[in-house]
Amino acid sequence: MTDQAPALLVERNEEGIVTLTFNRPEKLNAFNAELIDSLIAELDRIRFDPSIRVVIITGAGRGFCSGADLTGMGTIANMPGDIGKAQQTRYFMMELGRIPLAMRSLPQPVICAVNGAAAGVGYAIAMAADMTIAADNAKFVNAIHNAGTGAELGMSYLLPRAVGTQKAAEILYTMRPVLPDEAERIGLILKAVPADMLMEEALTLARSMTKNVPVGLWLTKQALWMNLSAGSLEQAMDYEHRGVFLSQSTTDAVEKRKSFMEKRDPSFTNH
Repeated sequence: MTDQAPALLVERNEEGIVTLTFNRPEKLNAFNAELIDSLIAELDRIRFDPSIRVVIITGAGRGFCSGADLTGMGTIANMPGDIGKAQQTRYFMMELGRIPLAMRSLPQPVICAVNGAAAGVGYAIAMAADMTIAADNAKFVNAIHNAGTGAELGMSYLLPRAVGTQKAAEILYTMRPVLPDEAERIGLILKAVPADMLMEEALTLARSMTKNVPVGLWLTKQALWMNLSAGSLEQAMDYEHRGVFLSQSTTDAVEKRKSFMEKRDPSFTNH
């Protein structure tokens, strides 16, 4: 039995919005094995909970995430025993890499609310979110160079799609920080807001999504990311149209149309 605070805090409100908070403020929310295992487990749980509509990810204290905990990572739950250092590194990166993949494959939209520094894995998580809002005291630092490379966890895929290849090259090849105003201007984040308004802005954005048909929202997210690699406009439209057929067959879609006509908020039942 321990009195140590959990590395990940989970808070859910009555609107179906879940906030996941990295809770190692004394380490600027640097990732260790406990935080990796906890976040993966929670994302896997959320995936199969249709009552959860939107996910917000943020950090406790004055930083979002400073990257990996260089003072000691611990051992992830799925690490095999009796293997060499190279094999350990491979398994560790496989597990860490599940985080951005899980975020993108969640049916629910994910909003990152970046408070303070986002470095290393924190940078990658902010990039993997559907939308990222940053406080005006935030900064994005490619600290992955400290580990000997400049791109991990899908950043070489995600960043050029957000900001273009030349700007991505500059950011990936250097360690210069990107501050909130520039991050908004180049498309790295959705917007920058005053630090004391960060969570209110994130919740307002999340609430605007909960007004939409749950299945319709999930399928829209899937189409958005799948169609980044669509071979043609026709292929992309065909993928969208399949979602239309499925979403419009739900009781929630009927409720959405009815609530719009009656000028009231919808009441969804996941049917």
